[in-house]
Amino acid sequence: MSVSVEEVVPTVSARRADAQRNRELILDAAREQLREPGELKLNAVAKACGIGQGTLYRHFPTREDLLVEVYRHDVEELVAAASDLVSTRSPVEALAGWFERVAAYARVKNHVFAAVEAATWRDLAAHSLGPIGEAVELLLAAGRAEGSIRADVEARDVIVLIGWLSRLDDTELDERGPRLLSVLLDGLRTPQG
Repeated sequence: MSVSVEEVVPTVSARRADAQRNRELILDAAREQLREPGELKLNAVAKACGIGQGTLYRHFPTREDLLVEVYRHDVEELVAAASDLVSTRSPVEALAGWFERVAAYARVKNHVFAAVEAATWRDLAAHSLGPIGEAVELLLAAGRAEGSIRADVEARDVIVLIGWLSRLDDTELDERGPRLLSVLLDGLRTPQG
């Protein structure tokens, strides 16, 4: 019986697909672990997604590398959510929905910034401020055009105001976050909005 090389050695594309799937599993497991109290443990992440620690370390050699990638991924999702929300909801409802996502993002951001050195987080902040500012401006512009959001509010104003989320611990974020975001949303509305 003859055996082909393809049967013994996986193709490059099969290995790449498997590696990509493992990477996504790791990121999903890390994101779930970050919702739990305490420090992110790499062995818990590996166990949660059913892979060996060697596989995890091939993708993310350090805890900080994993946290940075979770952060970048969450920023991309947060930015993409703005256009989705504007296209499916009224401007004020879109902004409220986006604020809900910001609160979830703040929880991950807290863990990331606590773990990553100052130089690294400056790079991360530079990565996210531009796209996040553009997402906020999209949401504000839709509300301005409709007349439901104040004309004098800029994206930077909103970013400065939501910055407090990163200073709350998880319990306070759960208890106080929604109420404070509601107060912020009310402040952004025009008197008739």
